[in-house]
Amino acid sequence: MVREQQLIVVESANLADSAAQRIVAIVDQIIATQARANIALAGGSTPRAVYRRWAEMDRTDWNRIEFFFGDERCVAPDDPESNYRMARESLFDLVPISAQQVHRMPAERRDRAAAAMEYGAQLPSRLDLIILGIGEDGHTASLFPGSPAFNEREHKVVAVTAPKAPHERLTVTPSVILAASRTLILAAGSAKAKAVAQALESSSQVLDCPAQLARKGLWIMDRAAASGLRHT
Repeated sequence: MVREQQLIVVESANLADSAAQRIVAIVDQIIATQARANIALAGGSTPRAVYRRWAEMDRTDWNRIEFFFGDERCVAPDDPESNYRMARESLFDLVPISAQQVHRMPAERRDRAAAAMEYGAQLPSRLDLIILGIGEDGHTASLFPGSPAFNEREHKVVAVTAPKAPHERLTVTPSVILAASRTLILAAGSAKAKAVAQALESSSQVLDCPAQLARKGLWIMDRAAASGLRHT
C-alpha cells in the first residue's frame, strides 16, 4: 500500500470524536477484505479520550481485532504509568473482547532484551494500523531523538532508555512503523506545535525528529498542535 500524508485539523473538543470516527472507518476497511485487523495502540495522554470515545461508539466488530502496542514503560501492568493499563481502562474493559485478543508488551520482566525479542515474535509481519502519538521533542512510540534503536536492522522490538521517566521502556523499531499498512498520528496542544511542524514540514533528519517516520500517514490534531504549520 502506498501511503500519502493526510492532515485533519479540528477543534480541541472534537479531537476524540473525529479520531474515533476515523479509526472505526479504517477498521471497517480492513475487515472488509480480511478476517482480522492487527492494530497497535499508542500510549500517553492524548489517546485516552480517543479510545474511550471509540468504545462508546459501539460500531466495531470487536471480535475481529487483535490489539498490540507500539511501546511500553517498564512498569507493572497495573502501574499508573503503564500504557496497557491506560488502554485497558479506556477501551478493553468497555468493549466485548477476550483476553486472548490483547497482546501486551511484558515490559515489567527483569530481562528486558528477552521480553523485547519475545514480543517482536508475536507481532504480525505487517500491522494493518499503528496508532501513534508525538512528544514535544518529536519522539513517537519510545523512539526518541538520537535513539540507538534507529540502528536496529534485525529485531522488531528493542529495549531502550528514554530521556524522560519512566526511563526503561520497550518500543517497536522504525521498520515496524514504516511497514505498517496505515498509520494514524494524534497530536493535541500548543506544546506539540513545534514538533508537529518539524515532523511534517522540516527537512531535518528522522534521527532528530523520529515522528517523521509517520510523515506519510493520517495526522489528526487540534488547532493548537497545528499552529506551527505553514500549510494546513
